[in-house]
Amino acid sequence: MGADCTQLRRDMQITTDIQQKRDEKAARMLDRYANQSFKSIRSAQRMRLRLVAWAMRNKIQANLKRVLDLIVAVVALIIFLPFMAVVAIIIKLDSPGPVFFRQERVGKWGKTFSCYKFRSMYIDAEERKAELMDQNEADQIVFKIKNDPRITRVGRFIRKASIDELPQLFNVLKGEMSMVGPRPPVPKEVSQYEYEHLGRLGAVPGITGLQQVSGRSNLDFKRWVELDLEYIAEQSLAKDIEILIKTIPAVIFGKGAY
Repeated sequence: MGADCTQLRRDMQITTDIQQKRDEKAARMLDRYANQSFKSIRSAQRMRLRLVAWAMRNKIQANLKRVLDLIVAVVALIIFLPFMAVVAIIIKLDSPGPVFFRQERVGKWGKTFSCYKFRSMYIDAEERKAELMDQNEADQIVFKIKNDPRITRVGRFIRKASIDELPQLFNVLKGEMSMVGPRPPVPKEVSQYEYEHLGRLGAVPGITGLQQVSGRSNLDFKRWVELDLEYIAEQSLAKDIEILIKTIPAVIFGKGAY
């Protein structure tokens, strides 16, 4: 427990240092351009070239991220489709109700979409949520109970192993989600966001992300937001690949998953 707290403090300090460096860089840029007269044609041209280069870099980065998403999603579906069919049969035999659970989620810039999952709860889960609110083990906006009575027998296993998230590969193919990014919240959660929380909606939501490889449900909501904002500020193809690799042991050991 002490080691976890020490690591958490270290991670939070790193995030704070990164934010301070970004703020200092932005301040230097603003100061530089505030004192730049742009009276000469050459100065104006340099400014336009920098803006064009910045826009092109962002466009190329977005396209490369989409290519990575499609490659990983297609390969994963080819590998896991037979397994997903078996899971679907087991879910159907375990409890009454549909195999898949479709829920409205909030994506980039507040655009909503239907997020797919394997059903891991009984069909009356949403109706029973109100009576369990006083048992919420998460803080602030998120609702989490480690031994949630609404979860089915099969559901407990597929949630622990993150198997319930596999149908979101179809969301990735549709462009509604990415392989890596902040987890998409439900509209009710977003309605309770404070201003600083809205920044996590500035990227396409992902199946996995910094939060998933940093403790998942063991983290409080404030730390979730910090990690999401850190990812958005530093996102790159290399960062996505790094997180995807780290996701493998996180899923295998199931730390913080319930």
